[in-house]
Amino acid sequence: MNIRPRRNRKNAAIRDMVQESRLGIENLIFPVFLKDGNNVKEEIPSLPNIYRWSIDLLLKEIESCMELGIRTYDIFPAVEDHLKDQSATMSYDPENFYLKAIRKIKETFPDLVLMSDVALDPYSSDGHDGLVRDGKIVNDETLPILAKMSIAQAQAGIDIIGPSDMMDGRVGVIRSALDDAGYTDTSIMSYTAKYASAFYGPFRDALNSAPKSGDKKTYQMNPSNKAEALIEAQLDIEEGADMVMVKPALCYLDVIHLLKENFATPVTAYNVSGEYAMVHAAAEKGWIDYDAAMNEMLLSIKRAGADGILTYFAKDFAQSIAE
Repeated sequence: MNIRPRRNRKNAAIRDMVQESRLGIENLIFPVFLKDGNNVKEEIPSLPNIYRWSIDLLLKEIESCMELGIRTYDIFPAVEDHLKDQSATMSYDPENFYLKAIRKIKETFPDLVLMSDVALDPYSSDGHDGLVRDGKIVNDETLPILAKMSIAQAQAGIDIIGPSDMMDGRVGVIRSALDDAGYTDTSIMSYTAKYASAFYGPFRDALNSAPKSGDKKTYQMNPSNKAEALIEAQLDIEEGADMVMVKPALCYLDVIHLLKENFATPVTAYNVSGEYAMVHAAAEKGWIDYDAAMNEMLLSIKRAGADGILTYFAKDFAQSIAE
């Protein structure tokens, strides 16, 4: 045989030299959960080793993660029910604990990168990403609220705005609002192809943000659809998105690849809570090796074309590199 592919696999040095996809800590974004109060570190049963932190302890956690090389964080607020209302007014109140915490984090660690979540559901008494009117999630009435939320987050110090709501036209409205307010350098990482997935359960447990009625299928994408992601990406990019995201990651590697092949804009992926939790559950049963499965999962997302990966594995991956 003249051609023997195994010759390029015969030892570790050659395998490393011809490796096509490389995953580093610099590719990862660590999602963390913030709760009001002091000295709070709450376990999330469905998300092993992930916690709800009060700002004082979160600062210490971020410091330890930065020592491992993690430079980018996505902060999600766990809001008490009595602070929620139908219009999510707390989301843009400059005195809310989330925005105050963002300011504190940036004052303490000015060189790290902070990403936000822009949607109504953490603050909404209805638990939906958009405004609910007569049982329907209304698109255009939601957009001004998202714009107010985005400006408030940029004022607090957020570097990357993350619209996760899936309302039509929201990227353009947010971009215009940010520019008009003088935040032309604030980036937008749009949740472009966010699917109505079964893998979000642990995240909703963490934030107590599940819909109070109905589901999210009228605004999140149908898992059956792939070409539709091209439409969503084209619109988001034309409206001013700096990066486009696919969520979830593992069941949508083909969509990540599709966007990477068709657009020059950086593509990111959200390795979501259910994907993380099922690796933990199987590892606890002794059915798989946790570290090996983590590495393979993250590498597959990178191989599909993701430039950045939001993942709850970020700290464990960083620790495995350090060891």
